[in-house]
Amino acid sequence: MTTLNAELRAFYEARYQQIPAEMREIMSRAGEELADSGQADRALTVGDPAPRFRLPSATGRTVALDDLLALGPVVLTFYRGAWCPYCNIALRTLQQHHTDITARGARLIAVSPQIPDESLTLTEKHRLAFDVLSDIGSETAQQYGLAFDLPDDLAAVYDEFGFDLQRVNDGHRRTLPLPATYVIDRAGTIRWAFVNSDYTTRAEPADIIAALDALG
Repeated sequence: MTTLNAELRAFYEARYQQIPAEMREIMSRAGEELADSGQADRALTVGDPAPRFRLPSATGRTVALDDLLALGPVVLTFYRGAWCPYCNIALRTLQQHHTDITARGARLIAVSPQIPDESLTLTEKHRLAFDVLSDIGSETAQQYGLAFDLPDDLAAVYDEFGFDLQRVNDGHRRTLPLPATYVIDRAGTIRWAFVNSDYTTRAEPADIIAALDALG
């Protein structure tokens, strides 16, 4: 079976050469600077208490982490938005493993900085059975140590791509989260963590499921 990251790598290799060289240079430099910043290493990790949040879902409900933890462990994944093809691949793959996650008594939650309407479109397009929450301004991502600002030149590249982050992120054009996935136990402690500055790399569902099994 093809792993998620093998699928992401294949997509990257097919797409990268289609991007103009000057844009690739800006994207590459920004990626290196973000990696060198060490932010991924400073984000919350195993043993840390998970910051609580209350965020709107794609359908307008308010979803609270405490309410979810009262029912069982939580798999919390942060993604950049519906405009990001790597995020879409990752969320589709998580949907394919959703039954395996819920069979272990866990709830899967995805969080991005985009507005609820964008989340609803994403949910319907990919037939997601789990909640997709809107973290406008990336305040929750900031609490987890994941929020960062795009460099001006990379934000301009994204504008040229037509991503329109100004609209979909409700005025927060430059702020995004690092891709991250956490397994949080019922006591609210992070028991497994994946954080990476490289948006083309994501947590493997098999590793998430193994982390849930390890909770006992």
